[in-house]
Amino acid sequence: MTNYIIRRVVMAFVILWVISVAVFLLMRVGPGDPALLQQGINATPEKIAEVHKEMHLDEPYVEQYGRWLKGVVTFHLGTSVLTQTDTTHDFRTRLPISFELMLLTVIWTVIVGIPFGVISAYKRNSFTDYGVRLFAIFGLSVPNFWIGTLVLLIPAQQWGYAPPLDHQVAFFSAPWENLKQFGPPSIVLALGPIAGIMRLARSSLLEVLRADYVRTARAKGLAERVVIIRHSLKNSLIPVITVLGLQISALLGGTVIIEQIFNLRGLGQWIFSAILSKDFNVAQTLVLYTAGVAVFMNLLIDLVYGLFDPRIRYA
Repeated sequence: MTNYIIRRVVMAFVILWVISVAVFLLMRVGPGDPALLQQGINATPEKIAEVHKEMHLDEPYVEQYGRWLKGVVTFHLGTSVLTQTDTTHDFRTRLPISFELMLLTVIWTVIVGIPFGVISAYKRNSFTDYGVRLFAIFGLSVPNFWIGTLVLLIPAQQWGYAPPLDHQVAFFSAPWENLKQFGPPSIVLALGPIAGIMRLARSSLLEVLRADYVRTARAKGLAERVVIIRHSLKNSLIPVITVLGLQISALLGGTVIIEQIFNLRGLGQWIFSAILSKDFNVAQTLVLYTAGVAVFMNLLIDLVYGLFDPRIRYA
């Protein structure tokens, strides 16, 4: 187990290094000049050269990469080209916003998706089952940005209510105000993952219920509820955990549109503007952060497998 974890951690660092090199090069070979975007189209060549020197863009790529990587390791990320503010401070300010949004989304996905998927399997071919499957199809078919727009427009037009959009409220300072602000976008963002987890939990549990050991449990006279909860549910959750982990990684990219709609100044909104403005420090750091979360989630998923299925061993 220890050797497996060490190998995976080393592999994770190698993957992150390859991603960092790819992102660094792609940002520089792509069209657009951050100095020109900062100074405007009327900037003189002398002013552009001066800004290049201030941003160290006149240095060889190896030196620029080393400077940026050192900043990432020491958490001194430099200055944003777009806002001229400290990137490290902005990152620390925006991270809790995106983290809370993703955490609430995952909570909605787990407490709604898994139980309703199990209920759908338990009451298969009933009206409850059909209702859950219909909702799952709806959640997978309708884009969340459209739902998010309706969530803002309908209450505003019908009841004159809209969630607070002008500022972010910390959870521990004003919990109810915070939930009014983060609740609607997290529910909208969770609709797709909930639908996917519902369908997967249902199909996975139905497959496990056809196993021989489940037939044996039923032959002993155990109630169907006991068969499902004590003998089938754990094994059926392994593919659900896999997909849930992948969805958590995908949420980092999916929050971009939702943060724009609900005016949440998180990492998703930030990375969108950084890529458009060729803000090297911000874009490179956020892409590397996103990749790091994805790699960590894959490792965590592999380790959690052993908790749900003791037959899994790591060599």
